[in-house]
Amino acid sequence: GHSCPPAPGMAAVPAPGRAVSPLGQVSELTEQLEERLFHLYGFHIKLIQEWLWALAEAMEKVQAKLRDICCTVEAADGDLCL
Repeated sequence: GHSCPPAPGMAAVPAPGRAVSPLGQVSELTEQLEERLFHLYGFHIKLIQEWLWALAEAMEKVQAKLRDICCTVEAADGDLCL
C-alpha cells in the first residue's frame, strides 16, 4: 500500500468533518473587529455626538442672531428677513 504525498495546495483544505466556510470565518472576524472597534471608539463616538449636539445648538443661536440682524436691517432697507 504505497501512499502518494498530497498534491500541492491540498494540505490546506480542512477535513470534510470540520470544514469551515470562508464566509463564516469572515463574518466571525468581522464581529470580533466590530467588538474591538466598539470598545476602542465607543467613548470617542459619545464625545463626538456630544460635540455635534453642542455645535447644533451654537448654530441655532447664530441663526437666531442673524435673523435678528436681518429684521433690524429690514426695517431700514427692504425685505431681507426670511
